[in-house]
Amino acid sequence: MINRMKELVDKLNLYAYHYYVLDDPIISDKEYDQLYDELVALENQTGVTLQDSPTLRVGGEPISKFGTHKHITRIYSLDKVQTKGQLENWYHRLVRQLDGIKPILTVEHKLDGLTLCLTYDKGYFVSAATRGNGEVGENVTEQVKTIKSFPLSIDFDGLIEIQGEGIMRISVFNEYNKTAAVVLKNPRNAAAGAIRNLDPKVTAKRNLDIYFYNVNYIEGGNINSQIEMMDFLERNRFRTSEFYVCRSLDELMEAVEKIDRSKLDYVIDGIVIKVNEISLREKLGYTDKFPRWAVAYKFKAEETTTIIKDVIWQVGRTGKLTPLALLEPVELAGATVSRATLNNAGDIERKSVKIGSRVFIRRSNDVIPEITGLAQAHNNDKTIDLPQTCPSCNESLETIGANTFCVNFACSAQIKGRLEHFSSKECMDIEGLSEKTIAQLYEKLGVTSPIDLYYLTKEQLLTLEGFKDKKADNLIRSIKNSKGKDFAAFINSLGIPNVGKKTSKDLAQEFQSLEALMDADYERLSSINSIGDVIARGIIEFFEKHKSYALKLEKVIKPKFDHSIKTSGAISGKKFVITGALQNYKRAQAHKLIEERGGIVSDTVTKDTDYLVVGADAGSKLQKAQRLGIKIISEMDFVSMLND
Repeated sequence: MINRMKELVDKLNLYAYHYYVLDDPIISDKEYDQLYDELVALENQTGVTLQDSPTLRVGGEPISKFGTHKHITRIYSLDKVQTKGQLENWYHRLVRQLDGIKPILTVEHKLDGLTLCLTYDKGYFVSAATRGNGEVGENVTEQVKTIKSFPLSIDFDGLIEIQGEGIMRISVFNEYNKTAAVVLKNPRNAAAGAIRNLDPKVTAKRNLDIYFYNVNYIEGGNINSQIEMMDFLERNRFRTSEFYVCRSLDELMEAVEKIDRSKLDYVIDGIVIKVNEISLREKLGYTDKFPRWAVAYKFKAEETTTIIKDVIWQVGRTGKLTPLALLEPVELAGATVSRATLNNAGDIERKSVKIGSRVFIRRSNDVIPEITGLAQAHNNDKTIDLPQTCPSCNESLETIGANTFCVNFACSAQIKGRLEHFSSKECMDIEGLSEKTIAQLYEKLGVTSPIDLYYLTKEQLLTLEGFKDKKADNLIRSIKNSKGKDFAAFINSLGIPNVGKKTSKDLAQEFQSLEALMDADYERLSSINSIGDVIARGIIEFFEKHKSYALKLEKVIKPKFDHSIKTSGAISGKKFVITGALQNYKRAQAHKLIEERGGIVSDTVTKDTDYLVVGADAGSKLQKAQRLGIKIISEMDFVSMLND
């Protein structure tokens, strides 16, 4: 056992050096955690901890590239739990240690970036440092100073040290990689690498953010709780993430369930639970490594490494070719993954991946995983070649920018893709039109256009495999019921490139008739908030090619044109968030009423929110709105605004 422990310690220390010091990981977080947990189990079993075991320290030692910075107070790591059962055990242990007191808890996002400690003195920012080993970090003041999302002066005259996480938002990361000569592997490494780059200009180009969550030291010590701490940070213009306040174990578990990382624009690898009152924290104290008053609930890993076995090229409804990597199966975010996207030929070239390469794969937003970068190359890796003709119809291809397209509108893959999109829930919502059924409709009944669906008969469907009377009747009924859908869903169903649900809704509100939309020029289209140059030109080009099809489809569908949307009144142009249960409306009904009156609906309270509508059992959104000074209205006030 001791030999295995020595082997694990050597490996983990090497991996920690690559991850924390060089910012160039050679294994995934998931693989590291598995080895770390094995070492912890062996230490518990043997009662032995080796002197250089990574379980004894908070993080990697700082390297000498930057000056060093000694933190005012020690920056602890957090103990972790990985199941709800372990989280419950932590809570019950907490209550026992507090002699039966059930403490108020706060729940916040555990951002996956680079931990930073910022020092202010006499009201001004004076330094920034990485966490390093928890006591001494690297001085990265000039690099952090290029980040625009934190204040250089605050309304506090004493000495204070504030902790946050330097991150690169997912949208910024994706946009950066579109034109990057060297593609970034993932948002975490992109942020860490930029902050620890000797050239501040490199840091500035990454457009980073810092989210703050802790005051490590404050001269005078006049903060009494985590809620007060977050209020202090927000009042002083520090960016914070949304957090929840829980007064019981049930509320804690509800908060854990509420957090949906797929809707966030930054990467989180878990959540952090803290005791709210500072006095109770002082009573609980610390172990050698962790505070007893906080714990990290770790999510299942969303990134790992595996090997590309082959690449196939798929053709989408717009004709775009997308390379799909076939992988050596690997566990990721609770599922076995054997496929991942590579986006396009340009993406393959930037990431320098080949068949046989070991690559990083990441899963987000519950979509097919994406290959984010090369982990390890081999001498016998095989180059991924772009097809010379369409893999579906064998017709010629056209390259536009980094993407390659099949130019044959009658391509079978495009036809099936258009039918699938047309029948999807956000378009015509035709139940029963599975991928297998669509393939049969195309191959056996000659369905090549959504219009053809509306002329199908029960007798035709009964000739298909798996169809009997009930299934055929249900599909015919579902197709018939799709007629009369609202104009926004109709626009979405057309399959205009880059026009999704949100833009379709904006177009429907702006034009309210197909003829008006088709006649719109570039200036009119590009004046709409959600529409830029590419989308505006794409809409014009689509109707130049497919005007006849759109008109024929309109005659069949007869979409509803909602002329009731108002462009004036108390709600028009205002941004609403709803929290809690309303007595008179379901949430979806309230959202629709707001949108019909020209209002904007959001799920998140920000400084741009105009109104928070509060129902029964309001959550943390109410607390955040109060901190931000957002106008809070009751359901009765909301009803009055609807009738204005």
